[in-house]
Amino acid sequence: MATKAYLLVETAVGKTRDVAGTLSSLDGVGIVDIVTGPYDIIAVIEGDDMSVVGNVVTEKIHTVDGVVRTVTCVAVGGL
Repeated sequence: MATKAYLLVETAVGKTRDVAGTLSSLDGVGIVDIVTGPYDIIAVIEGDDMSVVGNVVTEKIHTVDGVVRTVTCVAVGGL
């Protein structure tokens, strides 16, 4: 069963659209929405297991210029 997580991303001032564009081009990243509130972007990350999702976040997303902070919320069930 695939693992899915919601990634809440805070970006540097003026970098939100650039970061969103970069995230949407990465393998393992599905939906990317620019939002209002304490975070600037919410993205859906999917992979075969938790280690794949973790690698996408730590190796691909944390290195994107303009990403200040992330919070990863792993989905544990759905309807």
